Amino acid sequence: MLKMGLLGVGHLGKIHLKCIRLAKEHYDLIGFYDADREMARRVAEEFHLPSFESPEALIAAADVVDVVTPTPTHFALVKMALLGGCHVFVEKPLTETLEEAEELIELAKATGKVVQVGHVERFNPALLALGDLKVKPYFIEAHRLAMFNPRGVDVSVVLDLMIHDLDIILKLADDEVSEVRASGVAVVSEQPDIVNARIEFKGGAVANLTASRISLKNMRKVRLFQPDAYISLDFLEKESQIVRLFDADAVGIPEEGQQFPLSTPKGPRIIHVDQPESGPINAIQMELESLANSINEGKPAAVSIEDGYRALALAHRISAAVAEHQGKLPPPTL
Repeated sequence: MLKMGLLGVGHLGKIHLKCIRLAKEHYDLIGFYDADREMARRVAEEFHLPSFESPEALIAAADVVDVVTPTPTHFALVKMALLGGCHVFVEKPLTETLEEAEELIELAKATGKVVQVGHVERFNPALLALGDLKVKPYFIEAHRLAMFNPRGVDVSVVLDLMIHDLDIILKLADDEVSEVRASGVAVVSEQPDIVNARIEFKGGAVANLTASRISLKNMRKVRLFQPDAYISLDFLEKESQIVRLFDADAVGIPEEGQQFPLSTPKGPRIIHVDQPESGPINAIQMELESLANSINEGKPAAVSIEDGYRALALAHRISAAVAEHQGKLPPPTL
């Protein structure tokens, strides 16, 4: 049983607290620390859990720490935890700067501790339902739209929302990025609130992503197009749809799903539509349990610190492209 301490009990931290308790076969939740001492007092009373006086004290008592604090604090707390001999789960984004992330990567290697980054969409049922399906997209389209919420506006929408999809497309494309173009606008905050990015990979695949936190509705969809399939992933509804084209006499057409005949210049073909199910999943509990399995079995984290770095690096490239594009625009006139 791993002794886990929680750093940060804000809105998301409380969710993590509950999920750690659900993962009771893996973790013994020893307590938490929060810089807001009044918040800490209330949480300690509500959840009947020890509130530590400092992050150092919590780290000294734990085997694993779960860092769910504002992004600017991630570097110092993860570094402190690694130097204190703890494995780490840290919410996305990994750090504010690439230099901080690079230092943590080297420190994780030196200490031999597992660091997992909280890109929770990796554990979304919509993605998990794909199973062993061979995915090699030529074109990716992603929309992540959210209604305005004052939480998170200390960073741009790229680090707040788009970074979820950056991690997903980097995983699915499995290729190096060759070019990034992007534009964005700050509407209600000091940072861009809506951003569109076009990402080209060395192998020729292209991704077009839009993220907005000033939408009138919520949407989290990714669509994948490849020569033999169209795949739609709805991360909000936790549903996926796979549309594939087969020769009419092909062997191995899946029995599950629906089939529709199609006449083509090359002869009759079959359109096969499948909506695979993976069942209800608590994604945060699942990602925390996966960390415990990685620690106990000596295996790499499901979402490694290197994965977190790659998503962060791409996010910074997009932010730089947005700034460059804004610099080319004429000043607004009233």
